[in-house]
Amino acid sequence: MKKIIKYVIADILKSRTIIVYTLVLLALSISIFSMEDNADKGVVSLLNIVLLVVPLVSTIFPTIYLYNSSEFIELLVSQPLRRQSIWISIFIGLAAAMGLAFLIGVGIPILFYSYSISGITLIISGMALSIIFVSISLSAAVRIRDKAKGIGLAILLWLYFALLFDALVLFLLFQFSDYPIESAMIAVSMLNPIDLCRILILLQVDLSAMMGYTGAIFRSFFGTDAGMIITATIMVLWLALPLWLSMRFFKKKDL
Repeated sequence: MKKIIKYVIADILKSRTIIVYTLVLLALSISIFSMEDNADKGVVSLLNIVLLVVPLVSTIFPTIYLYNSSEFIELLVSQPLRRQSIWISIFIGLAAAMGLAFLIGVGIPILFYSYSISGITLIISGMALSIIFVSISLSAAVRIRDKAKGIGLAILLWLYFALLFDALVLFLLFQFSDYPIESAMIAVSMLNPIDLCRILILLQVDLSAMMGYTGAIFRSFFGTDAGMIITATIMVLWLALPLWLSMRFFKKKDL
């Protein structure tokens, strides 16, 4: 597994796409913090970019890499290696590379310009989103043989989590505005890892007051130790469940 992981990481880090992705994140992070006088405002401005760009790249790039490495994967499967070990190694390599790119592009500027609870929360959230969406992309790509369809599905997944989910939540809030459903919004927000990260960071920079009663409910839940434990558990499930499903399908897949 170590050899496969090292090969995957080295292969990805040589990719121009990852290099450009890292440099773009680095340039945007430095530019935002240079223009903002307040560090928390810089974190919020960077948050909007991170919640869109990181899931997009972490979904599409692993999908493309998986299809381009199909011959390499077939070679590994033909060797006396367990399919489970092969798949976990590929996942670890992709997750490590995407996480390292985010850490260099966003983590270093945050540590330099905004070393605070909100900044550290953004780093942890971005790393978590990078790994989670690698897991989701592998779960989608392993089920579809056609490369175009697989990439299309990856884009649709990103659209759902980044844009469509919020539209559905707003629709539900509008339809049931006469009912006290604010507490139910906590459970609904856990169905999207992007929303979870957004809420956690906004609570750290005290913007939850702008959400009114809903913000007070979010703070009363996510601000407690039990709420943080539940949130961390949900994030782990978002990582583990798609990976387990993809590994289960890969073990039975006819290559």
